[in-house]
Amino acid sequence: MKLTDFEALSFDCYGTLIDWEAGLSAVLTPWARERGLQLTEEQLLTAYASLEATVEAEHPADLYPDVLARSLRLLGSKLGARVTTEDAARLAGSVPDWPAFADSHESLAALGRRFKLIILSNVDRASFAGSNARLGVEFTSILTAQDVGSYKPSARNFEALIGEATRLGVGPGRLLHVAQSLFHDHVPAKRAGLSTAWINRRHARPGWGATPEPPAPVTPDWEFPSMAALAAAVEAG
Repeated sequence: MKLTDFEALSFDCYGTLIDWEAGLSAVLTPWARERGLQLTEEQLLTAYASLEATVEAEHPADLYPDVLARSLRLLGSKLGARVTTEDAARLAGSVPDWPAFADSHESLAALGRRFKLIILSNVDRASFAGSNARLGVEFTSILTAQDVGSYKPSARNFEALIGEATRLGVGPGRLLHVAQSLFHDHVPAKRAGLSTAWINRRHARPGWGATPEPPAPVTPDWEFPSMAALAAAVEAG
């Protein structure tokens, strides 16, 4: 298939459209410095990544701010550093402050003229509303972890996505899932039978950052270094 053969694009938000590593680091780095931890930003993100994924798997009904707070407390325990109630609340409430990638708005606006746009996000409705204001785009549908009752990479989230695409009249095989995280998105999306496009935001950096290493090999159908590159490829046909 060509990119232009699809009728709808579904997007992960955080890491793909919103710079969640910058958002997390804006809270984690000052906390670490205050506790005397000599860790780089990358080391902090790597230490945090598996903890958040574990919390989401073990507490699928928790709202995302509670996941953030619980994950920071676990990080503190792991690193032997104190986490106050204020520290946890600061991270829990930080999502609306996380910046959008510079190319997200224009790319989404261009893609929205051709495709239905669907969000499949690992946050709650209120947190996403703050991010959506930064993106400045109207999505056809928005599915959050709060709506589904579980967090990616759970198969439930992709079953809900496929169900929503069907409800919108998207034909079989005409939905393309677009995401940065191989762990949260590409592995389960491919298992669900979806075509995927990898927005490899970390293409110039080694390691996995705030995202755990994927549990199995996965080969996305397309790979782009940015949303702008995806939009340009669609425009080129």
